[in-house]
Amino acid sequence: MTKKPSRAYPASVEELTPIEARAEHARLQEEIAAHDRRYYQEDAPTISDADYDALRRRYEELERVFPELATAESLTKKVGAKPSEKFAKVNHAVPMLSLGNVFSDEEVLEFVARVRRFLGLGESPLRFTFEPKIDGLSCSLRYEKGHLVQAATRGDGYEGEDVTANVRTIDEIPQRLRGNHSDVFEVRGEVYMTHKDFAALNARQKELGKTLFANPRNAAAGSLRQLDPKITASRPLHFFAYGWGETSALPANTQLGVLEALRRYGLPVNPLTTLCENAEDMLAHYRAIETQRATLGYDIDGVVYKVDDIALEERLGFVSRAPRWAVARKFPAERATTILRDIEIQVGRTGALTPVARLEPVTVGGVVVQNATLHNEDEIARKDIRIGDTVVVQRAGDVIPQIVEVVAEKRPNGAKPYQFPHVCPRCGSAALREIDEKTGEADVVRRCTGSLVCPAQAIERLKHFASRNAMDIEGLGDKQIEFFYDEGLIKTASDIFALAEREAQMSPRLAEREGYGETSVRNLFAAIEARRSVPINRFIFALGVRHVGETNARRLARHFGDFESLRETARDAATGSEARARIDSIDGVGPAVAEALHDFFAEPHNERELDALLKQITLEPMPAVASTSPVSGKTVVFTGALERLTRDEAKAQAERFGAHVAASVSKKTDLVVAGPGAGSKLKKAAELGIEVITEDEWFKRTGQG
Repeated sequence: MTKKPSRAYPASVEELTPIEARAEHARLQEEIAAHDRRYYQEDAPTISDADYDALRRRYEELERVFPELATAESLTKKVGAKPSEKFAKVNHAVPMLSLGNVFSDEEVLEFVARVRRFLGLGESPLRFTFEPKIDGLSCSLRYEKGHLVQAATRGDGYEGEDVTANVRTIDEIPQRLRGNHSDVFEVRGEVYMTHKDFAALNARQKELGKTLFANPRNAAAGSLRQLDPKITASRPLHFFAYGWGETSALPANTQLGVLEALRRYGLPVNPLTTLCENAEDMLAHYRAIETQRATLGYDIDGVVYKVDDIALEERLGFVSRAPRWAVARKFPAERATTILRDIEIQVGRTGALTPVARLEPVTVGGVVVQNATLHNEDEIARKDIRIGDTVVVQRAGDVIPQIVEVVAEKRPNGAKPYQFPHVCPRCGSAALREIDEKTGEADVVRRCTGSLVCPAQAIERLKHFASRNAMDIEGLGDKQIEFFYDEGLIKTASDIFALAEREAQMSPRLAEREGYGETSVRNLFAAIEARRSVPINRFIFALGVRHVGETNARRLARHFGDFESLRETARDAATGSEARARIDSIDGVGPAVAEALHDFFAEPHNERELDALLKQITLEPMPAVASTSPVSGKTVVFTGALERLTRDEAKAQAERFGAHVAASVSKKTDLVVAGPGAGSKLKKAAELGIEVITEDEWFKRTGQG
């Protein structure tokens, strides 16, 4: 899922004081670096392209108005993110840099004028190539004497990941170039996945109960960056060449000429690449491809303009992390107009009632959209969304459809304001909005109160119980759980461990049902058996107690040590009791968690189910905390872009060494581990005199080399 940036900025950078600008620049640097890591390393962005671009524009504007902020550590001088430790590294002989972005006709015209001014061309002819900007994963292919010898991802622009074995499985990439070519030729291009292939891949993922890919870009990146080339080979990847890196000789003196040579060599080049004689051509081609975008069959997120004459490119050179001779024009988040046919209420595992818009199918950004999120009842009321309305739909970040606004003048006669249900549509129980005891404000989410009788919650709880971060039962995905629930084979979590026994009494047997076979059934039962012994923190998380996520599950497991201690304390933790005080004393566990634990463990139905579950499984203790480690008992804060660990890995590692990980720097902080891009937290540590070390120093201090 994508999300919006976490705050609004002052209207004008010019209005900021130098102190305010430095503080905001530091905050943005940390936030952008984290998004870069999630996008480039983890193939799991949590923000839309449009919102990311807004962060970048604000960051660059700060440096324009306050030049002293543009230090050597500035993100304007960096590209992408550090390559993953999973792959061997490849140093790019010629850096794989990024492109500057523009977003309007005026900015395109200014780019052309800027190039002319730099070169002193006046009104002399100046041609630009025009090409679609493929939304995929950048890749460099090194050919020596015509043979493919190495392939690498962009990485941070200077060092990428060696994906040679995986690239060799892509049919469109030749192992040997055709015709005459230089001895060394590095081809730069984009690995991508078509809409058709993406839909088929996700359909297979769903059948297998595996995680679905959010979009074709993530699917392509995740497929190329597999440790097992066989997995890459099973994925339908494609490639478009758009440029070059190191080469002993170029086959032409223009961009278009080189691309034509690459096509002769046997490399795929986008057929929509063309030559623009002037700025008017550039704008006209942009408008034309904008209307074709939905019919291309693959995702593009803009277009790229490049000076065609390579000699002029060399004169123009580079500025910061981008060439002066090229620019990307990004598309705005794409919108379309359609009709809202109905509003359906979905019930989640915590009883949350979530409204979903059912739309007249419409193509948005090359994808047929039939559903869109409506968030909650307050959002429906604020936008005055009614069934039958004509609405503007936007795919936020080209991923999640949402309704932006209602076209009021097209509202049908008699359309009535939508009345959000006050009872659960699945079980008829009351659906209430919780009231915050401190503020007196109602929660934006309305929840079903019939958690023990509501079938929607039962199915969602079972899905959560078996999910990857909980019990991690491979092969027991959403589709399988829904089937077993409907068949009456699994109604509670404990039923999962009796599935083999119950299946033996089925007629026809499971292996004879469509979508199953002897091997898949055997593998499923083996996966269930393998999870009869699990770490206690996973089990606590799997129970689906409200407010108890993975972090709180670890905290509870470490504090209580065994499950029965937690169970007995939570059951007795009525408000004002000693047991409640004990839970409240756990660092990081607040009153809402304590209340949820008491409600869960004091419920007799849950007690009986827990007894049944614990007869089926064995709970393993969490790995022992290293009480004698140099950081045991210390409060640690990680900040900046960590290069050897993900943030989750760093946190888990610190906890294993007996440290407490905090989100912010305070007087209680003992140690700050700072990576590149560390901002306000680093400044705060300096003000408080707190020790700051690098990631490498963290590894040395904890005895990991």
